Amino acid sequence: MAGHSHWAGIKHKKGKADKLRSKIFSKLSKEITVAAKLGDKDPGMNPRLRSAIQAARSANMPKDNIERAIDKSSINSELNFENLRYEGFGPDKIAVIVETLTENKNRTASNIRTIFQKAGGSLGTQGSASHNFNQLGIIKIDKNEISDERIFELAIEAGADECKTNSDFHEIQCSVNEIYNVKKKLEKEISNFISTEIEWIPLNSVMVSKEKSEDLINFFDSLEENDDVQNFYSNAELVK
Repeated sequence: MAGHSHWAGIKHKKGKADKLRSKIFSKLSKEITVAAKLGDKDPGMNPRLRSAIQAARSANMPKDNIERAIDKSSINSELNFENLRYEGFGPDKIAVIVETLTENKNRTASNIRTIFQKAGGSLGTQGSASHNFNQLGIIKIDKNEISDERIFELAIEAGADECKTNSDFHEIQCSVNEIYNVKKKLEKEISNFISTEIEWIPLNSVMVSKEKSEDLINFFDSLEENDDVQNFYSNAELVK
């Protein structure tokens, strides 16, 4: 449960696939709208928008939803969304980073603080939890798109730091500053990407016992269900 994607997998097992899908669409739509508002509305000229659209397609978001989200960037010109990061400690003193996209930072700060407090945790200052993580550019590609050998070659040519292959996808890691340069080189041979994100990867994991896992799951549920939360990362790992 080191990152957002791992948590999504656990949520599916809990039988909340439909509810989660709706939340994912909502969060992806918001990211598309903000990316289109801050940059060019042509995905070819706007790497953030292009990545957001690719992630939406990977999540099987309908084309109409994507187009509506782009159009909304012009309609809601008075809305000013901010990317805000919160750091703190959850159940069992696990380190947590929460990334939000909000037009009302007072509301968001209050809601995030309440979620932490209800879980027996607490919000900290900037840097209080992030020193437990390494921030990296992470590009994920479906295994059906390209072979293990070829993606490894491409990753090296593109200047990536590392290339890992999991059961469902290839994961390419690079420095945060290089993520869109690496992605642009990969796009010469790959058209479909699962996601292109700047993620917080834990340096060390904190093992959480099965007895205490329910508290942790409820805490993550509350973060997942908050509309302002785009991503969250922790250094928790459930004991199997």
